[in-house]
Amino acid sequence: MSERRHRPLWAGRVAALLGIALVALTLRQAVAAVSPVIGAIRVDIPMSNVGVGLLGTLPPILLAVFGFIAPYVARGIGLDGGIVVALLLLTLGHLVRAFAPNFAMLLVGSVVALAGTGIGNVLLPPIVRRYFPDRVALLTAVYGCIVGVSTAVPAAVVAPVAEQLGWRFALGMWSATSVVALVPWIAVIVRDRRRQFTDDAAVEPPPSAAVTRLWRSRVALSITVLFSTSTICTYAAFAWLPEILGDVAGSTPTEAGVLLAVTGLISVPGALVVPLLVARLRNVGRLVATGIACFVLGYLGLLFVPATLTLLWVLLIGSGSILFPICLVLINDRTRTPGGTVALSGFAQGVAYALGALGPFLVGLLRDVSGGWTLPLLFLLAVILVTIIPAITLARPAFVEDELDRCAHCSS
Repeated sequence: MSERRHRPLWAGRVAALLGIALVALTLRQAVAAVSPVIGAIRVDIPMSNVGVGLLGTLPPILLAVFGFIAPYVARGIGLDGGIVVALLLLTLGHLVRAFAPNFAMLLVGSVVALAGTGIGNVLLPPIVRRYFPDRVALLTAVYGCIVGVSTAVPAAVVAPVAEQLGWRFALGMWSATSVVALVPWIAVIVRDRRRQFTDDAAVEPPPSAAVTRLWRSRVALSITVLFSTSTICTYAAFAWLPEILGDVAGSTPTEAGVLLAVTGLISVPGALVVPLLVARLRNVGRLVATGIACFVLGYLGLLFVPATLTLLWVLLIGSGSILFPICLVLINDRTRTPGGTVALSGFAQGVAYALGALGPFLVGLLRDVSGGWTLPLLFLLAVILVTIIPAITLARPAFVEDELDRCAHCSS
């Protein structure tokens, strides 16, 4: 465990530190930049409501698909090479969308940009483990907050920029951040190549844990369930919370929009503090239980007394998002090897984003079937209560590789 001994944060790791921060800043730009200017885009590029819906459905689907692909990318070209590929895809995707002459090319640009996002999502946790094994919790907290900023800034900036300079510039300008993020990673790769020629140390061990074997690990399944339930509830809130608040609490559209923003703002302190707590507490199940309790109380409030203390119910639902940074830390904390970290990151995020795409759809379907919000809220309540199982199983420290080894010995 000598690799875990603390050393100065900047010691030989400045480029990696800067690279992690810049990658985190790029990870949600492709997701958040389109919807604020979709009206302006439709003026130049005719598209049906189905087309608009397709653009909105692409992010979770593609994040899931490339979540599964990312471990194989890392196995082939390494973690650093995978991050560079992710940034190149982001850059290309932003530019293709900006210059798209028709809907088909707009769709292609979105697919390319979201492919980069999906790969970057999965590779960032093992990158943190590789360069900062002694500061995993701190760096996870930092990049989690930056990812939050990466979501908020495009949503706030794109529309004003589009009004002044056009929607094409407003979409294409994010390619600049991806290009800037490439610089430290190119420096890291060049430095490590030189080091490889001067000594026999390998740049990095190739990922070895197969994603398909992780079904046999109770730890991997628990983290995946935790990630999935959090993602379902988060996507459902983004899609439906303003309408829910308007119907059950009597909020105006402006008030409902502000309350939705509150759910994002309240998650920032959690993203900073929770990773540090995960690293210090032996029983992480207590933190998971806290996140479950926040969601449960928020949903119950909207079910039974929605117009009373509406802000409190929204704050509780937003506070439940602490489950997300818990998952990010556990991906590193419950694996022993870089290969295990990459495989678990791809597996958990791939499944979580695939199920997250179903969340808004099922909530809308239940709303149409029942004609009200009681059944959809009960559905979300049931989803989050499933998380009690990983809260129990993750309470005791255990590692994915150990469980897979035991399974291999049993089968042999």
